[in-house]
Amino acid sequence: MDQVIRAEGLFKEYETDAGPVPVLKGIDLEIGQGEFVAVMGPSGSGKSTFMNILGCLDMPTTGRYVLNGRDVAKLNPDLLAKLRNEVIGFVFQGFNLLPRASLEDNVALPLVYCNVRKSERISRANDMLRKVGLEKFAKSFPNQISGGQQQRVAIARALVNRPKLILADEPTGNLDTRTSNEIMHLFRALNEEGITIVLVTHEPDIAAYAKRLVKFMDGNLIYDGEVSEAHA
Repeated sequence: MDQVIRAEGLFKEYETDAGPVPVLKGIDLEIGQGEFVAVMGPSGSGKSTFMNILGCLDMPTTGRYVLNGRDVAKLNPDLLAKLRNEVIGFVFQGFNLLPRASLEDNVALPLVYCNVRKSERISRANDMLRKVGLEKFAKSFPNQISGGQQQRVAIARALVNRPKLILADEPTGNLDTRTSNEIMHLFRALNEEGITIVLVTHEPDIAAYAKRLVKFMDGNLIYDGEVSEAHA
């Protein structure tokens, strides 16, 4: 199995008026192509910082992070942005859609930064909206569809660059139970197509959709294994 993520001894601390505060304490983790991993832990456990490092939105104080075979510490900002755009699709709890842009244009937005011509951007955006079952709403605006549908648009936007990896941070946090299950079935289907998914959640029933669970506590990785064993 090809590695998409390799974290070696990740340590992260933040400077405060009271002195340095360690947030991650030597995290070692490997995630292979096609895995579906749920990340859990209480607030302040370090999981959000870890996800930010995985997404190249933050850098560790010490340690090594290799994304899709590239040591991110050795990349300049332009190459790092290029790698992030090519490899990762992001899905957040807040849908982060542009309110005055159509769904089609929202989904196509990442392609603008890749200098993809407009006709191809629109074609690929509509392909992704079709994939998440929303092609008939392509010309609609975010306030004209439900929260669950907005999250589907956000997933379509994450997919439009054909990423190898989706990082999802509490993607069902603003949704009711039925809609949450629909979104998780979509993630499972994407994973079955070979896309690697790393998903943060506080909810055990959402984590149960994953094939592997990692848990953080006080900056440490305290569990890495089967979901069912963690909840036995």
